[in-house]
Order: sequence, then structure tokens, then C-alpha cells
Amino acid sequence: MASFNALSNQMKHRDREMVPKFLVVAMFALMGASLLMVATARFTGREATSVVAHSDIQKELSVTLKGSRSEGVGVYDVSGTQLAHSTDHKKGFIDVIWVAVTRERLVQDVPSDAPVRVVLRENGNVGILDDTTGWKIELIGYGKDNVAAFAKLLD
Repeated sequence: MASFNALSNQMKHRDREMVPKFLVVAMFALMGASLLMVATARFTGREATSVVAHSDIQKELSVTLKGSRSEGVGVYDVSGTQLAHSTDHKKGFIDVIWVAVTRERLVQDVPSDAPVRVVLRENGNVGILDDTTGWKIELIGYGKDNVAAFAKLLD
């Protein structure tokens, strides 16, 4: 019985020290500071600075994404010609975009076979626009191979 009590006391002591008190205080201080900065920016009318600058569309291509998680996703032009497939070398990002588009269309209850537009902007950025849902993504910061999976469609 004495060994059980000693083990119990040891576990209580260990559990209290798993997360040091100063880390908990620091975490809440960081949360409070973040909240204060956001509130200050909001109430003073400061504009958002991390928004991608508008750039006109230089080139665009309407494509349809068709496939499944098990067999991969194909990219087809308006005539039905396959332009790329997610199982091709360095084209796996096509599957990621297809999942995002399919999910947004499911949420908004719109047809999943409508085309999306792959656009090249004047500033060199590539974007994907879904006119049926209003969903869009600018392919910035996804890595050169992921961006190239769609940028090569516009060549």
C-alpha cells in the first residue's frame, strides 16, 4: 500500500511539471498580444498588407478536372483532349486542386463537372478560378513543380 501512495505522489508531481508554468503564461501572453494587435489594426482602419496585388489576366484556359482518388485526376480541355494527369511526373498537385474544387462544389451544391479556368496574370502568377462557386486560388508559395503542373497547360 505504501508503494502505491509513493507512486501516486510521484505521478502528481510529474504531471504538474510536464508543462512549465512560464510556458503557459508565455502562450497566453502571446495570444493576448496577437489579439491586441489585430484589434488595433481593425479599429484604426489599417488596410490588409498580405493581400495579393490585383493583376489582369494575360492568358487563360478552360479545363475540366475528372478522376478519382484511386486512379488520379485528368485535366481535359473543352474538346475533351487530356492535357495532363495527376499520375504524370511532378503533376500530383493536380489532385490537390481537384480535391479543393470538388469539396467547394459539394458544399455549395453545384455540378462537379463544370470547367475551371487556369489563368496567367500579367505579373507572372498562375491562378485557378472556379466561376461556378467563386472559389479561386493564386498559386504562390506552393513550390515550382506544383505551379508548373498548371503553368505548363498555358504554354
